[in-house]
Amino acid sequence: MNIVVGVTGGIAAYKAVNVIRALVLAGHDVHVVPTAAALRFVGRPTLEAISRNPVHSDLYEGVAEVRHVAIGQAADLIVVAPATANTIAKLANGLADDLLGNSILASTAPVVVAPAMHTEMWHNPATVANIATLRERGVTVVGPGVGQLTGSDAGAGRMSEPDEIVAAALAAAGPRDLVGRRILVTAGGTREALDPVRFIGNRSSGRQGVAIARAAQARGAEVTLVVANLEVDAPSGMTVEHVSSTLELQAATVAAAAAADVVIMAAAVSDYRPESVADAKIKKETQGDTLQLTLVKNPDILRSLTESRPAGQVVIGFAAETEQDAEALLELGRAKAARKGVDYLVVNRVGWTKGFATESNEVVILSGAGVIVGESSGSKAAVADSILDLLRT
Repeated sequence: MNIVVGVTGGIAAYKAVNVIRALVLAGHDVHVVPTAAALRFVGRPTLEAISRNPVHSDLYEGVAEVRHVAIGQAADLIVVAPATANTIAKLANGLADDLLGNSILASTAPVVVAPAMHTEMWHNPATVANIATLRERGVTVVGPGVGQLTGSDAGAGRMSEPDEIVAAALAAAGPRDLVGRRILVTAGGTREALDPVRFIGNRSSGRQGVAIARAAQARGAEVTLVVANLEVDAPSGMTVEHVSSTLELQAATVAAAAAADVVIMAAAVSDYRPESVADAKIKKETQGDTLQLTLVKNPDILRSLTESRPAGQVVIGFAAETEQDAEALLELGRAKAARKGVDYLVVNRVGWTKGFATESNEVVILSGAGVIVGESSGSKAAVADSILDLLRT
C-alpha cells in the first residue's frame, strides 16, 4: 500500500519513527509528511532514512506537480502519529494551512490518528468534541494510553505504542473478515517459581501474541487474550486475563477455549517446573557452591486442547526452534504438528538476537499434515495478519 504518515509537533514524535519503520518492514511504500513543528523534534534526514522516501513538508513546494493534493490522492491509508490537540482541532474543522492538512482533505483513504497530549488537553471539552466529530466521520482513533507524559506528569494522553498503532492502521485499510468469530490467543512467557524471589522462565516478550490479538479484534473478532507475565495496553472490548505459571496458563486457557472458535497458542510455555517451591528465599550461605534442582514435566497444554476441542474449532500452535538449517527446522515443525494434532503450526527460528524480544519476525506456517501453507516476514503486526489470513471464510 501507499501509506502517508503525518507527524505533528509533540514530544511523542520520536515514537513515530518506529511506526514508519514497522510499516516499511511490512512491505509498504511510506511517505512522511511532517508539520513544521514536528521537524523541531525529529529531523528530516531521520524520517527520510527510515521511510526510504523523500520527505516533503512545505505547502508551496512541488507546485508544478500539484503536490499538495497529489500526495493525498495517491494514498491508500493515512496515519497521523502523534496527533496533537492542535492537529486534531484542524482536522475536525477541515482546516488546511499546511501540506499535511491539504493531503488529508484531498484524500478518500482511511485516516487513523494516534492522539498524544497532556491529560488536561485530552479531557478539554474542545478536544472531546473534536474527537467525537472525527469518529463520526469514520476516522479511526487509536488511544491514547495512560502513563508517563512529558516532565513529571502522568495520566491519560500518552501516545499508544507503535505496534498497536500499526495494527490498527493496517486493520483500518484491511478486511473485516473475522466478524462473529471468537478467538482465544495466549501470549508471553510462563514462569515457574523456585522461591518467593526467583523463577525459571524464558525470553518471550509476548509481542507476537499481542499483535495477533489486536489484529484479530481489528478484523472484527471477539478476542480473549491470556497473557503470562505481561502488561498489556489492550484495546477496548478485548478480554484480558493475567497468569504466571504454566499450570495457571493451562487453567485459564482450557476454561476460555470451551467457547472459542479459534485457539492460537502463541505463549512460550515452560516444559518443566521445580518439583518443590521453597517458602523462603534460597540463601547461598546455606546451599554452598552448588544448588541442585529437581524438575518435573509440565502438562502439554496444546496437545490437551486438540484432544478435547469441540467440533469445528481451529487450533494453531507455535514452534520456536534454534535449529539453523532450514530443512531441519521444517522437519522439527512437521514432527511437532503431528505430535500436537494442530490444524496449523507457526514455525520460527529463535536465538540470542532472533524471534524473542524483537520487533520483527520470520515464520513458516505448516498445515497439520506438515505442508507449507504460508510464509511471512517483517513486523510482528504483518506476521499476525498472515496468520489470521488462514481463518478467512
